[in-house]
Amino acid sequence: MRRFLASSTGVAACAAFVLPLALPPGASAATLPADPRDAPPAPRAQPARSVQAAPDVPGSTQSLPLSDRPAGSADPEASETPSETPSARSAAPTRVPERGRFEPRVRPFSLVGVVWDDAAAELHGTVQIRTRAAGTGDWSGWQDVETHTGDHGADPGTAEAASGRLRGATAPLWVGASDGVDVRVRGEDSDRGLPRGLRLELVDPGQFAPDTAEAPGGPGAAGAPGVPALLPASRSVQPAAAAGPPYPDGFPMSFLAAGQYTASRPGITSRKQWGANESLREGGYVYTRTVKAAFVHHTSTGNNYTCAQAPSVLRGIYRYHVVSSGWRDFGYNFAVDKCGNIYEGRAGGVAKAVLGAHTLGFNSNTMGVAVLGTYNKTGPSAAVETAVARLTAWKLGLFQANPRGKVTLVSGGSGKYKKGRSVGFNVISGHRDGVSTDCPGSRLYNRLPAIRTASAKHQGRT
Repeated sequence: MRRFLASSTGVAACAAFVLPLALPPGASAATLPADPRDAPPAPRAQPARSVQAAPDVPGSTQSLPLSDRPAGSADPEASETPSETPSARSAAPTRVPERGRFEPRVRPFSLVGVVWDDAAAELHGTVQIRTRAAGTGDWSGWQDVETHTGDHGADPGTAEAASGRLRGATAPLWVGASDGVDVRVRGEDSDRGLPRGLRLELVDPGQFAPDTAEAPGGPGAAGAPGVPALLPASRSVQPAAAAGPPYPDGFPMSFLAAGQYTASRPGITSRKQWGANESLREGGYVYTRTVKAAFVHHTSTGNNYTCAQAPSVLRGIYRYHVVSSGWRDFGYNFAVDKCGNIYEGRAGGVAKAVLGAHTLGFNSNTMGVAVLGTYNKTGPSAAVETAVARLTAWKLGLFQANPRGKVTLVSGGSGKYKKGRSVGFNVISGHRDGVSTDCPGSRLYNRLPAIRTASAKHQGRT
């Protein structure tokens, strides 16, 4: 993954502080799968924006343009790292492109990122940010932001990708309650410039009191105080002849093919429960025909969050995906926090084949599961592995997919695989298998074999 930016616009739900830079207008529309053989019926016309009532989640967004200036801090109290002292910088033989911004006082925010105008442009360089803690006024050390390019987002040629709203973006970084920021962006070398329209996005996810009356709780809630009650686990998939739909969201019975390999549904925190503001996303839903595979991700937002803060992290990412990056909705179909709680991601029904924007070129007929955090050097907890295994066993079981199996997908186009190319994958794969990225981090990626085995066992496979 590589990218980063910030923009915001006051909204009640997931607030994001953004520095003023105009965001291209436009509205995302339904996208079609890359493989024409799997094309679903054309979606019905939908309103430009959802009209559902949004939860009361006060918040705001700020967008700050980045200006030309020497890299480094303008804060006299903040220390430089030894390799980045003024004398060391002045002695550098080559001046690489640099942009930055120092704002000792801004409205409170908790998530940051950097965005730029052209979604197809790459940020060849590094992004570092440090923030001032709200309340104490203490500055953090410099933190690296992943400048991922071309590995997330809607597939080329789809309506979502052609909406005119998409922007290039780094991964967002969760920094906790902050009221000051310092950012520096450095190009890789003097021959390459930086993308146009660089700006810093400061996102305030807002405060939200979850509706705990919706469900009495579920697996994963223990040990994570403050996490909304989870939707209860439902029974295993039953043959089509069974009376009544087994899923509360009206999953079509035609998809519930009779088969011996099924798994019970784990507890899932709904969008309503984590405070998603439905007025932010595009109206309506987009589906593909089936779910052949699952791609596992990490969000690269860092691990400095408590599980009670996970709903806030989700609201921040949601706003960053939609308002800052221009996507139609949250990119991933599901998210899992480090305590093993599972959350509904992109809207449309957790049991349905909802088209996401998680693995460039391979969003059609797949699902994206993102573990909140960064797993390059930190390994996932046992609770995370169990949650991903249970979730994939259930969802893949609805479509009779074997978690230990192989599958061939047709690329919709990415930097790694050209459009139209048939590519073989594990049914449970890592993001890096489909695009050029290190996601989901080597420590999580190395646990995928164990997750596949556990997922298959949950389906009753030996």
